[in-house]
Amino acid sequence: MSRLWRWFKILLLAIVGLALLYLIFAIIFLDFMVNLWWFDSLGYLGYFIRRLTYRYIILVVFSLMFFLVFFLNFWVASRFLGATTPDNPEAPMAMSRYRFFRNKFRSGSLKIYAPFSLILGVALAWPFFTRWEETLFYIFGRPSPWKDPFYHINVSYYLFKLPIYLSVLNTLVITLILLFLGLLLLYWLEHQYLTKHDSHLHPGAKTHLSVMVFALFAVAIWDLFLQRYTLLYSTNHESLFYGPGYVEMNVVLPLIWLSILFLVTTAVLLIFFLNSRKGAKYLIISSVLLALALTARYSPFLPGLVEKYVVLPNEISKERPYIKNNIDATLTAFKLDQVERRDYSIKPLEWNLQAPVLKTNLRNIPVWDAEVLLEVYQHLQALRTYYKFPGVYVDRYTVNGVYQQVNLSPREISLADLPIGVQNWINERLKYTHGYGVVMTPAAQGGEEPMTWFIQDIPPSSSYGFTIHQPGIYFGMMKNGYVIAPNESGELDYPTAEGNQISNYHGKDGIYVHSLFRRLVFALYFKSRDILFTLKTLPDSRILIRRNIIERIKALTPFLLLDRTPYIVVTDKRLYWIQDAYTTSTHYPYAAPYENRMNYIRNSVKIVVDAYNGTVNYYIADVDDPIIQAYNRMYPGLLKPLSQMPPDLRMHIRWPEDIFKIQVDVYAKYHQTDPGVFYRQEDIWDFPEITHHHKHENMKPYFLTLNLITPTKFEFLQICPMTPRARTNLRSLMVAGCDGDNYGKIFAYDFPQGELVFGPSQIDAFIDQNTTIAQQFTLWNQLGSQVVRGRMILIPVSGGVVYIQPIYLKAAVGVAIPQLQRIILNKGEITVMEPSLEEDLRTLDIRMRELSNRSQQRLEGVTPPEIIPSTPGPSLAPPKTPPTPGP
Repeated sequence: MSRLWRWFKILLLAIVGLALLYLIFAIIFLDFMVNLWWFDSLGYLGYFIRRLTYRYIILVVFSLMFFLVFFLNFWVASRFLGATTPDNPEAPMAMSRYRFFRNKFRSGSLKIYAPFSLILGVALAWPFFTRWEETLFYIFGRPSPWKDPFYHINVSYYLFKLPIYLSVLNTLVITLILLFLGLLLLYWLEHQYLTKHDSHLHPGAKTHLSVMVFALFAVAIWDLFLQRYTLLYSTNHESLFYGPGYVEMNVVLPLIWLSILFLVTTAVLLIFFLNSRKGAKYLIISSVLLALALTARYSPFLPGLVEKYVVLPNEISKERPYIKNNIDATLTAFKLDQVERRDYSIKPLEWNLQAPVLKTNLRNIPVWDAEVLLEVYQHLQALRTYYKFPGVYVDRYTVNGVYQQVNLSPREISLADLPIGVQNWINERLKYTHGYGVVMTPAAQGGEEPMTWFIQDIPPSSSYGFTIHQPGIYFGMMKNGYVIAPNESGELDYPTAEGNQISNYHGKDGIYVHSLFRRLVFALYFKSRDILFTLKTLPDSRILIRRNIIERIKALTPFLLLDRTPYIVVTDKRLYWIQDAYTTSTHYPYAAPYENRMNYIRNSVKIVVDAYNGTVNYYIADVDDPIIQAYNRMYPGLLKPLSQMPPDLRMHIRWPEDIFKIQVDVYAKYHQTDPGVFYRQEDIWDFPEITHHHKHENMKPYFLTLNLITPTKFEFLQICPMTPRARTNLRSLMVAGCDGDNYGKIFAYDFPQGELVFGPSQIDAFIDQNTTIAQQFTLWNQLGSQVVRGRMILIPVSGGVVYIQPIYLKAAVGVAIPQLQRIILNKGEITVMEPSLEEDLRTLDIRMRELSNRSQQRLEGVTPPEIIPSTPGPSLAPPKTPPTPGP
């Protein structure tokens, strides 16, 4: 029985031991091993090790610094105890007690002070470990092209140095408090257990305490000194402008300097007094003056008086320079300081609707909404239940020699849409491994016409010159998890009439799983025993993980903020994803924060992901950004110059949607560069509200290809109309260039303030009130169809403004494939709806002539102005040759 019990205990201990080993391995080593192999497979092993070691170097350095602060102070204190031998050294008990406690205090350095100091050092260093990149910015940051408007200090000081100074300051305050309490405890214990002839401190102890007092005062002085810079982030005037105003710079700032002066004086007098017992009167006077200065600094009384009796009666004159500082800093921080303002004069009587160029222009307008077109793609081109289109992306390509705007979408695998009966590990991880090809259609289509396909079907076919040598999509937007490829089962490449075409992966990505140890690691990592026990692997089998490109990029570079819309690019070789990435900060001085998330942003990086290989390349798109340059110094070899991006990819980069929306939102207020106008807030803009898919929402920026910026050159542009706040007329048209020399440049086309130019909301109302259109909508709805109103588009063309809105029909029941049924065209107060834009133009021309004739009849004897042909202006005619690609 005892033997069985012994074996039972051994077995129990073995199980517990194995469980502990598993927990340790799973918690500490599992993620590390998988990440190590994964980064190595992508060619970023050096970057991974560098990024991993940086944080621990910072932890060790700061821990050592704080450890030495505590340990050396405790060690010094133990050497200046001021104890003497007992009055009766012959008394054995007294002498023994004296020697025991003296040795305990002096020899306690290693046994007590060292571990205690180490624990405190690590605890105080931990915040720097969690924000280790903040420290790296301090080390690797370099000057920026900008200076703050008040102190004229380089902005990199605020981005890289001030944050770490504030963190160190806060930690030093805690350190000195803990150290002071520790020293008090040490000296109290000395007083309790060691005999002394008198109550005087040892001279060394006096010096030590003097140094401590000086350190406390030095930290307080440093705190006040840094407050000069933190004033630039003042929110006291946030309802009007951001940053310090008259009171902060003319009352609070002098009080800070006064406090520093009295603090230095008080520190010197206190140290002198502690060592000589002289100068008490001067110390009291200086302390009182310091208390008064600090009270005035932190109390709202004095600043409130100045605000009430000096600033408010003369607010615009007093705050003008500070409002100007806020405007200039905000525009620079959001890359709006170079916006080009242009006047857009409306010439309603100089627009010849019969001009052939106008018909060609309007024929190239994008009339398919991404949400609606996605349904069409899914119904007509998915072809199998397990294929899915993740989204529709807008781009521009040269098709048959014509540079034009297109819509396209990748055909990805969707494991969730596999039939229930075939959802098993072999099919999901070995067989259905990748998507295949893309579909592409022109942005312009006509109502009641067959869909034009630039690329379609499986394998991809095109009558317009597109070829894709490797259309496989292993990496995309779907979240399908890992796969093992190549494998013995063979992978479904694409379906054919004769059966499924089987292939195997020959790309560069993946972690080899040829060893039992690696398969065991991945089995534990993914909690799947099939990885360990499968017999379908080959010697060159690899496991492909993090196949969602967003997850992939975030795992590689979590410090970059990603745009919400990556997009697919078609080249002759294969398919690529382009992802825009941003660097942001909350520390730009004087700049107003955007939604409390940032007050500085740059589109600093273009990321390219190979849809087949999974390789990830980073290209610096903004060399003036100090943050990305700091990262470039931190991680040499990670970021490449934009000039190294292949030309067939570079011609597809654009100014991203997210940053443009942020810029437009900020510029809606900060375009008022005159402080007087800004103070009165008399020209704030808003996004227009429109009806889109039966919902009221703000109009979003959209892409157009036209020659608005340069009349002789057609470019891919991003456009966003703006209206005055609380009004619905059109006020401005914000435009971002995406091609050539105009890449990243922002233009604001201002419409005349004293002239009514109908805005999108007003045109929306005209459409709703048009009885002919309303009757047609009612008729369609009664016939079992659902009417869907598409996105409204504003087109600046030939000195005028037209609005276009597509109308789609889809079945209310059964298979609902949206169909472009009509296109609404509006000019001024005239709205027409026909199957095509050409018919819209003819109808609109007739209506305008009828209106002109009626006006002539009502105004007999008054000669109306002659309608003359228009001079060439902004249009959408397709160019003969594409513009210069890229920035």
